[in-house]
Amino acid sequence: MSILNDIKAIQQVSLSSGAIHEVAPFLLEREYRRVLLVADENTYKAAGEHLFNLLEHKGIQVGEMRISPNPQGDCVADEQSIVEVLLSLNPDQTDCLIAVGSGTIHDIVRFVSHKTKVPFVSVPTAPSVDGFTSAGAPLIIRGVKTTIAAVPPFAIFADLDILTRAPQPLVAAGFGDMLAKYTSLFDWKFSHLTAGEPYDEQAAVITQRALWSCVEQVEAIGKRTEEGIRTLMTALIESGLAMLLFGQSHPASGAEHHLSHYWEMEYLRLGRRAILHGAKVGAACAEISRVYHEAVDKGIYPGAEPEALRAHAAEVQQWIAEIPPESAIRDLLRVAGGPADRTELGIDDELLEQSLRTAHRLRNRHTLLRALNEA
Repeated sequence: MSILNDIKAIQQVSLSSGAIHEVAPFLLEREYRRVLLVADENTYKAAGEHLFNLLEHKGIQVGEMRISPNPQGDCVADEQSIVEVLLSLNPDQTDCLIAVGSGTIHDIVRFVSHKTKVPFVSVPTAPSVDGFTSAGAPLIIRGVKTTIAAVPPFAIFADLDILTRAPQPLVAAGFGDMLAKYTSLFDWKFSHLTAGEPYDEQAAVITQRALWSCVEQVEAIGKRTEEGIRTLMTALIESGLAMLLFGQSHPASGAEHHLSHYWEMEYLRLGRRAILHGAKVGAACAEISRVYHEAVDKGIYPGAEPEALRAHAAEVQQWIAEIPPESAIRDLLRVAGGPADRTELGIDDELLEQSLRTAHRLRNRHTLLRALNEA
């Protein structure tokens, strides 16, 4: 991945069959002989136990820490999980952390790594999110979803043998996270045009190409073929690298992510089981596509700076036309083997309307949803 030449923080990305066997030699080459492996019960079974044995066999001292689920049975990136890891870690006697899992495990470990200055290695167990290489940690702090600056892993070892065995809902969630780039990339251009938010063409192109590769391979992804999973995981890594290159989450997170965060916080408040991030984001992308296309159909172009927006109405209309309609997004989600509608996730009409009215307040981003709500 040529983009790695621009990102010095990540020394190695391995995406191949058997990549898990490269972890121990990588650590020993850097004289990292004391590590703490962080997982949950599911990810420990998927890869953690095998990796533990591989490391021990090479003479590496391995501690293990399995994050406890909350009362609903979910592993959550919140204060309790962070404290659990901190209590298991002695920074003076640990050379490296290893995150074995998907998004939640990585968010917890990257924050702990940032605070303790102990570097971490990524070992994904499912192609479910684009945050493996990200520097931002979306955490639940006092019930509110907050993205906190942290650090990326200094290496990632994505083993196709492990990833192709991931449950279909997790694979479909990864595809949903990528499909959402249709609306996040629009919102990024929109915010730059109408509110002067920073923009980077290279990061946008990387994200767009990653999105297109997944759409082209959606059937293979839905069937969990090795090539399909390789395409999806490559796209997820590249999307994360684009965010890292830009320094913020704009390339991959727009109004659809704000809806997803709102739904997640409401489920936590109600004590309900969590929904996979990518499943929420995919369904939210369909809803945002509907809202944006309806705005065009009605000729609505409000915004914080209406004059500037009116001056660029034709350009904005063209960008919205490039977003697939709601029905097309739902069809792609189905082919990937995941839920295609927010009702399948338990998001009722009332919660949807609440989120469409207020979710834009969760982030200081000038999305079209924010412009519509502030008009």
